[in-house]
Amino acid sequence: MTIESLFPTEVYHAPLKGRGADTLRAQLLRECRQLRRDDPAGRRWSNLNYPGGYTSYASANRMHTVSPTFADLERRLAPHVRRFVKALELDLTRRTLEMTDCWVNIMPPGVVHGLHLHPLSTLSGTFYVQTPRGSPGLKLEDPRLDRMMAAPPRRRDAARASRPWVLLPVEAGQLVLFESWLRHEVAPNGARSERVSVSFNYSWF
Repeated sequence: MTIESLFPTEVYHAPLKGRGADTLRAQLLRECRQLRRDDPAGRRWSNLNYPGGYTSYASANRMHTVSPTFADLERRLAPHVRRFVKALELDLTRRTLEMTDCWVNIMPPGVVHGLHLHPLSTLSGTFYVQTPRGSPGLKLEDPRLDRMMAAPPRRRDAARASRPWVLLPVEAGQLVLFESWLRHEVAPNGARSERVSVSFNYSWF
């Protein structure tokens, strides 16, 4: 008898190390907060679509092209993206994979980020700038969930890879990468201060 595990959902996570990594994170935190102050369009959009929080997703979403600090982040992400591409066995011989979007997320206490995916992108990810104690993790959804028409629930002790949802703890200085079709969400921020992150998309077309 043979049982194979087919069609895996790969998720990459690693610390962003190297000389000056802590300095970069501190500078990113300052710029994220400054951007919120300087971005009335982003604040208006967030009031309607991200209540209580701030995101520059709809207003300043190419930060790697306008800020040397965010450009430095892009350079440091590059080797991690290459390793993830290799693990996914993607064939990029005819086209390059480029960062197309890079934006700021600030979640004050109580703010939630609903279930979503990143259409028209290949890879997506987040770098965690500030995660105070009590910050929610990144909740990932089994992409087959809407097709499980008559499946019983999983046992409480089911293996991590068999669960319908997996919660990844987050830590400042950590990076997470995943394919853009993977739905994910962030529960209400239970910390007493802001959870700050930088999210990004890569595309090959």
